Amino acid sequence: MTTLIYNASMRHVASIALLALATLLPAACGSNEPDVKAALQVTEDVSGWYDMGIVNGQNKLVPEIAFRVKNTADRAITNTSFNVVFKVVNDQQVLGSSYLAGIDSKGLAPGQVSADIVGRSELGYTSPEARVQMLQHSQFRDVEAEIFAKHASANWVSLGKYTIKRQLITQ
Repeated sequence: MTTLIYNASMRHVASIALLALATLLPAACGSNEPDVKAALQVTEDVSGWYDMGIVNGQNKLVPEIAFRVKNTADRAITNTSFNVVFKVVNDQQVLGSSYLAGIDSKGLAPGQVSADIVGRSELGYTSPEARVQMLQHSQFRDVEAEIFAKHASANWVSLGKYTIKRQLITQ
């Protein structure tokens, strides 16, 4: 029987990245812009397992989520970053994270929806098996993505958790 391998050796790298992120959480400063948690709503998401191709002679799949946010506030919001943290469902194992620039200084006007924002982990599963078979393997564990947002120097806030679908993403 073929073994599906979770890239656990890299788990400590993700933990260090999250620790570094936590040290960069300054107190919120005053702003004329709306609160990120209240202003931004995730309107749609498409998730799955991105095909990284052949890595060290084996197929590699990593979790990915593409999402859009809508500004539900009555004024524009600018300079907002996003961080997607991937975790194994019902476990504290971090399967990587993805820091994303998101909304620039031009801003997102009230009622406007952003372009696609794509977060992808560098960690995932490797196996000599076919990619579709990997998703059905008994050792495969589902992953969820938690999307965080941060406006300027404010604290990171969670916009929600989304289960990564067991489907292949090739583009």
